[in-house]
Amino acid sequence: MRRREFLLAAAAVVATGASTHGEEAWPSRNVSVIVPFSAGGTTDMFARLFAQGMQEKYKPPFVVENKAGAGGTLGAAWVARARPDGYTLLVGTASTQAIAPFVYKDPRYDADKDFVAISLFAKVPNLLTVTPKLPVSTVAELIAHAKARKEPLAYGSSGVGSATHLPAELFRMMAGIELVHVPYKSSNDVAAALVGGHVDLAFDNITFAWPLAKSGSVRAIAVTSTERSPTVPDLPTIAETLPGFDAPSWHGLFAPAGTPRVVVDRIAADVKRIFGTPEMAAKLKEIGAVAAPLSPEEFYAFTAAERTRYRDIVVRAGLEPR
Repeated sequence: MRRREFLLAAAAVVATGASTHGEEAWPSRNVSVIVPFSAGGTTDMFARLFAQGMQEKYKPPFVVENKAGAGGTLGAAWVARARPDGYTLLVGTASTQAIAPFVYKDPRYDADKDFVAISLFAKVPNLLTVTPKLPVSTVAELIAHAKARKEPLAYGSSGVGSATHLPAELFRMMAGIELVHVPYKSSNDVAAALVGGHVDLAFDNITFAWPLAKSGSVRAIAVTSTERSPTVPDLPTIAETLPGFDAPSWHGLFAPAGTPRVVVDRIAADVKRIFGTPEMAAKLKEIGAVAAPLSPEEFYAFTAAERTRYRDIVVRAGLEPR
């Protein structure tokens, strides 16, 4: 019996040592950083900032791959099915991790159970903009104008259930106005429609929308965060007119469920290293973003709360899963 116990104990030590060695060796080959949207967007930008920061520390390449489609669910589902070994990571957003579960009948993944939350990268306020053809300059004027019209105003978004769709629905409900939704394939399409006066208003992240506003192509009305943006401090928040309004965009890192905790913790520490510096904060301020690295536990709690919040918006708005 003693010999058998000895052999079992020895085997356990060997197995533990091999596991630990394998985890400590991470990364020993290329790491895929999946962006579930097209190249050139805000999510893609954060992925490349992360990959560059990781590349400076580790020898194996961190390769950004764009797997766009179905409102970001295609790329997210691809990561959910990947091997949980730390070599496939997802740059997730409110769209993929908090909204998709309630606007798609079958997004092909469980946003809560199929991923492990690693860390938040940054929060990015959305910007409420209107076509220059609309005679309003404030949130109060926009609401009054909408209520005085016989026909409802039209707003554009980058798709049903997107992070540019739900803020408009929240605004419609809180303002007590009628709006017509006109979905497009991308933010670029929405911007073109707004500039041309084909839609009256739109919500999009400040990184994308503020340059358009500065050029005079669209008119910026307010930001969707609860506090004013350090990038455009003179621009009011919607909450200053509609108390409680809060609809920011955010971007963070996820891995397939089952990814070793030691690897998750190591990557989370690297996210803090990359996004937690004053230099990065200054860089992100230029584009309207606020760095906000979190621990895995904090980020999980954050995403869970976001799912609850967006579920309530979807239910209140009467949006049927498609």
